[in-house]
Amino acid sequence: MSRKIIIDTDPGQDDAVAILLALASPEEIEVLGIVAVAGNVGLAQNAINARKVVELSGRTDIPVYAGCARPMRRTLVTAEHVHGDTGLNGPELPDPQVPLQAQHGVDYIIDTLMNAEPKTVTLCTLGPLTNIAMALIKQPEIADRIQEIVMMGGAYFEVGNITPAAEFNIYVDPEAANVVMRCGAPITIQPLDVTHMIQSTPARLDAIKALGNRSGQAVYDMLTFSEGFDLKKYGWIGAPLHDPTVIAYLLQPELFEGRHCNVEIETASELTVGMTVVDYWHVTDRPRNATYLRSGDADGFYKLLTERLARLP
Repeated sequence: MSRKIIIDTDPGQDDAVAILLALASPEEIEVLGIVAVAGNVGLAQNAINARKVVELSGRTDIPVYAGCARPMRRTLVTAEHVHGDTGLNGPELPDPQVPLQAQHGVDYIIDTLMNAEPKTVTLCTLGPLTNIAMALIKQPEIADRIQEIVMMGGAYFEVGNITPAAEFNIYVDPEAANVVMRCGAPITIQPLDVTHMIQSTPARLDAIKALGNRSGQAVYDMLTFSEGFDLKKYGWIGAPLHDPTVIAYLLQPELFEGRHCNVEIETASELTVGMTVVDYWHVTDRPRNATYLRSGDADGFYKLLTERLARLP
């Protein structure tokens, strides 16, 4: 039976690859809708990017919504320095013809969860958690109805990528992340600890380009653009690929290893705001609220990704 998901996203290049992976896997995953959030760039551009990716995939039946334009309490921090001025620099994708839905993305999330059978809809979060937190605040009943929240965010062993202590998605809206981590729904976290292992090396990118389809070429162009920043920063042979690990986890959870433990978000400290504090070794008696993944099989991941991208136009 296919798993029903809502993708909440701020489409930079890696978000786009995650969306394509989900849309290329209809037997296992039913994408109910895509909700944009402010993050890598502003909300309006992220909503355009989400619709461009839907059209690239050929799945123009997927509705796209716009959610929150800024974090709950903070000024928006964006990442054009990584993703380019559009957030999706690299390929030349046409202006989208798919309309943006009129309903606010937060209300769409609430309505979908309230109208579905309990525990049948998974939230896949690829950006800051503002929309999810606002939905939980506006309608707390949804917490018990969520099947699982699978998020890309945070770091513990690899610490931070936007500050020395914090990963970008959590840092942009730590108050939202704090609300989500305390909501009681099942949570699985794909942190930098995993994604730094999932490197888009030249050989892996060449295999995607060699697929010869439009989607493969677009992914190659996206990742070739966005990896420039990380290659310079880390000096590795390939750049980390973050968000598609969320979808890969739904398709092949055996690719990843981790453990159930307590995860809290720092919201007060000037020095470490947005830090993901993971009790991986169970040194406190704080409640275990998340499955925190620590490692992933990069070869297995890229085999899955390449095979699925080959199915697209």
